[in-house]
Amino acid sequence: MGRVLFVTPPLTGHVNPAVGVAAALTARGHQVAWAGRPEIIRRLAGDGADVFPCAVPRRLPERDASLKGPAAFRFLWEEFLIPLAEAMAPGVRAAIGRFRPQVVVADQQAIAGGLVADGLGLPWITSATTSAELVDRLAGTPKVAAWLDELLDGLRSRIDGGPADPRMSPHGVLAFTTRELLGPATVPHQVRLVGPSIGGRAPTCDFPWDRLDPAVPTVFVTLGTTNADAAGDFLRAAARGLSRIDGIRTVIADPGRAVGPMGDTVLVVPHVPQMAVLARVDAVVCHGGYNTVCESLWHGVPLVVAPIRDDQPIVAGQVVDAGAGVRLRFGRAKPDRIAAAVTRVLDDPGYRSAAEKVGASFRAAGGAAAAADHLEALLSG
Repeated sequence: MGRVLFVTPPLTGHVNPAVGVAAALTARGHQVAWAGRPEIIRRLAGDGADVFPCAVPRRLPERDASLKGPAAFRFLWEEFLIPLAEAMAPGVRAAIGRFRPQVVVADQQAIAGGLVADGLGLPWITSATTSAELVDRLAGTPKVAAWLDELLDGLRSRIDGGPADPRMSPHGVLAFTTRELLGPATVPHQVRLVGPSIGGRAPTCDFPWDRLDPAVPTVFVTLGTTNADAAGDFLRAAARGLSRIDGIRTVIADPGRAVGPMGDTVLVVPHVPQMAVLARVDAVVCHGGYNTVCESLWHGVPLVVAPIRDDQPIVAGQVVDAGAGVRLRFGRAKPDRIAAAVTRVLDDPGYRSAAEKVGASFRAAGGAAAAADHLEALLSG
């Protein structure tokens, strides 16, 4: 049997897809280990996960919510991804030395994984946890592309990394999407569209299920786990707007506790067991985070998407193009606009039909099992 090392950044949305793949490999008798932050990986993969710790920068900078477009892209790479890779590289190298994997699976934002594996001549696969990273976003901006190449070259020299592009392994890219969501965009030949990796995750919290009524339409509102700086105004606006719609219930995930009590029809909780909640709701309002979008569509639930930054505008565009939801401008998402958008996706059955079509494509693609098939092929090669 094979030995596979997963290298992940300290971001829940990037660990979650790998958890399902790791579970599929383990069920087939392979040995799996992790390089990353133990507290995050074990919370999602279970206390028994074999984790080799990797450092993170002592002080990751706070990103101002107003940063958008090129400024946000520059910040992401210069202030987060490159420092993170430098901090993680020694831990990744130590994990490879101790675990002796045959294959490394490196998340696109844990770029130390791909560079270190490539430098050691070890086969590695890229884990592309968002469909926005499958196309060349810098094709029309050669100066930005050259700037990024220079950043990566400097990183390679500091951590003794290999020459390959850490975002797109020549050995293969596991893309957790399908054509029904991605659309007709041309992707590199080594990309494998395996569909979302759903399942294999440890339970994370309790939930007051008695507050939901199966006979009443329910809307779920979330901005994910990394947008606390921007969440407050939007969540309060959603709470006010949705409380005015007769005949629905609303569940709001509010980890920053920005929303106060809102009455019987709006349930505000700091955390939710998201997959279980999504199985019982009729619409989702979110920021376009890829995990939330895919998990909603997996259940055939239409979306109202208000992207903030990074890949989220691209993902939101894919949702709209697929007919599975509507888009709002995050900075202009006032209570009445949020309420109108939710009413639109609840009242028009076409949105649910399109969401169900995308969800069916996800299940047909195979998800974690299909990703495990590709890794097994690399192991046997």
